[in-house]
Amino acid sequence: MTQFGSDLILARLQTLHPKSIDLSLGRLQRLLERLGHPERRVPPVVHIAGTNGKGSTLAMLDAMLTSSGQRVHRYISPHLVHFNERILLYGTPIGEAFLAEVLDVCEQANQGDPITFFEITTAAAFLAFARTPADWLLLETGLGGRLDATNVVDRPALTLISPVSMDHESYLGSTLEAIAGEKAGIIKPGVPVLVGPQAPEALAVLRAKALSVAAPLRACGHEWSIAEAPAGFALVTEARRLDLPRPGLRGAHQIQNAALAAFAGLTLGLDPAAISRGIESAQWAARLQRLPLEAFAVAASAPLEIWLDGGHNPAAGQALASSLPDIAGDRPVDLVVGMLETKDTAQFLAPMRGLVRRVYAVPVPNEPLGRTPATIVDAARALDIDASTAESTDAAIGAIAEEAGGPSLALICGSLYLAGHVLRRLG
Repeated sequence: MTQFGSDLILARLQTLHPKSIDLSLGRLQRLLERLGHPERRVPPVVHIAGTNGKGSTLAMLDAMLTSSGQRVHRYISPHLVHFNERILLYGTPIGEAFLAEVLDVCEQANQGDPITFFEITTAAAFLAFARTPADWLLLETGLGGRLDATNVVDRPALTLISPVSMDHESYLGSTLEAIAGEKAGIIKPGVPVLVGPQAPEALAVLRAKALSVAAPLRACGHEWSIAEAPAGFALVTEARRLDLPRPGLRGAHQIQNAALAAFAGLTLGLDPAAISRGIESAQWAARLQRLPLEAFAVAASAPLEIWLDGGHNPAAGQALASSLPDIAGDRPVDLVVGMLETKDTAQFLAPMRGLVRRVYAVPVPNEPLGRTPATIVDAARALDIDASTAESTDAAIGAIAEEAGGPSLALICGSLYLAGHVLRRLG
């Protein structure tokens, strides 16, 4: 079938529930029963929840496992350009014909009953994974954990919790403890759980949950740690120290993601060489990704670098701020920022105060919840960051190139939807 065929089915599936987000497991469990429980026939699962770093951690773990000769599936969300990106079979987006096939089976089995788009497409993903033999399935939660559609897997082989921070408060709770409680919902009885760096109040919630279900928990800063090393970093566990290379994914925050992935790799029995290869070779779009100048009609000789990142919450703002010296050096940095109304613009921008020269606020194309550029400008100016609006990312990049006056860097950020638009436009 063609992309057009799967697009038609996806469009119909978006009409089955009045809300795009309605956290529950009941509707999906009903459908999975009608489908013969494909979630019980998938390869062994590594399940991850957290606020930031989930995708990067799984990208590196995927690369480690693949480097060791194992076959790996991965489930991610949201997609950036095409829906197929969410269902990765052996590292490749699901083919159009197979996607249309599993979507059609799920649509017919659902019989028009209310179900969210994420729930029914997650069922389709489980069907695809169950029909395609592999050694591992790396499963990323969509939102939260306890009531996330991916949390229908009764017994994963391993559970990971990346750093938990404030985000999606209207769905997960208004305190860090409440959000951590939702993320902790993926912790299963007796299943080992590896925990990345956490605020003390979040870690306390995760430990309490693990203790209540007798799940062995090993937390960064306690049962394992990250240390400096000459060529990269070191993972220090209760049993050993493992010196590892600098991650291929850029940004200071990728060290902690790489460490969590490396500890997962050790736990799954990988050798250090495969772990190192995975850390160096992993790729992940819109995570401090450098873009070609010519894509923005900027002369290749212009002293400008253009980077893209999908970060959109306060913790992502902090991660970007800590990464700017690495990618920019002493060059001035201009931000091109588009955000959704559901995100805290001020909290995202605050860590970058004093580190950026100017903010160019742009709309997020074709997004009803996109924040108006003028409100982004107001938030930036309240932080004493020079700011102005631009009608598009292209217009903003053009203005930066004109006004740079020397070597400089432009960073497009603030929304995965904006990042997806940029990548889609670049083909």
